[in-house]
Amino acid sequence: MLCVTQVLPGARDFAAPPVPVPIDVPAERAARRRRGLVVLRAYVALTKPRIVELLLVTTLPAMILAARGLPPLTTVLATMIGGSLAAGSANALNCYLDRDIDAVMRRTLARPLARHTVSPRSALVFGIALGAVAIAIMLTTGWLPAALTAVAILFYVLVYTLVLKRRTAQNIVWGGAAGCMPVLIGWAAVTGSLAWAPVVLFGIVFFWTPPHFWALAMRFKDDYARAGVPMLPVVATPLQVARRIVGYTWLTVATSLLLWPLATSWIYGAVALGAGAWFLTAAYGLLGRVKRGAPTKTLPLFHLSNSYLAILFVGVAVDALVR
Repeated sequence: MLCVTQVLPGARDFAAPPVPVPIDVPAERAARRRRGLVVLRAYVALTKPRIVELLLVTTLPAMILAARGLPPLTTVLATMIGGSLAAGSANALNCYLDRDIDAVMRRTLARPLARHTVSPRSALVFGIALGAVAIAIMLTTGWLPAALTAVAILFYVLVYTLVLKRRTAQNIVWGGAAGCMPVLIGWAAVTGSLAWAPVVLFGIVFFWTPPHFWALAMRFKDDYARAGVPMLPVVATPLQVARRIVGYTWLTVATSLLLWPLATSWIYGAVALGAGAWFLTAAYGLLGRVKRGAPTKTLPLFHLSNSYLAILFVGVAVDALVR
């Protein structure tokens, strides 16, 4: 325990002794550590780690399929680290550009810029720096994966966030293409080129994105309406949204089956058929509840869609490793 002295106002006119003010050094250090952890968590939150995890789930199986086995460890590490930083960069820049709507949506009120935990300028610098480091790391795997990484970041930030998101109900359909890029990047990192198999993988994620996100948007449509974002559930009836979810689910499953004769065996085929039937059953279940006017809980379909994609891509990896 240390003490410093504080001279009280007017004390110079008297002979009163200084008043000691104690400083609790351990408590002050602990407080600084807590503040540091809060700031660190805020910067991590800017990258939206759960979305990053989902992107990595699709990247590694694509690399395993490209290599027809385990790719070189250095390539895997560079691609996974570079891909994580690239996704974090795009998400941080998205938070910077969407800070106005995040502040009025209940779902996003806890984000760092909405809570003023991180300043907008700091978030912008952080996002740009992450993107630069990501591209530099991806250059170690080749110019093509590095170029695709740059395209993915720019597409998500400039095309989806700045142009599509606030202007059209088809925002997530076309904007979701940025989330499909990791399969192309992973394949290119292993082979240095592209082929039909990664294009099919791209298509799976592309068609999967709308039913996945619309299930979430149906739950939070009041948030999007309050923020003035024309997500499909805001501008269409629940029945229309549910029918489109079913339609895109069929496209997802059909596209997943294209990979079977093209680059995989019966192992993947069995996984794709089983997981696809599960996904379709859930989508039709949502449509049935909407038609009946029953209370509609859409978050279960949102979570199930995550599981579907993970299972499908695990099937891709297992098939390639077994064969």
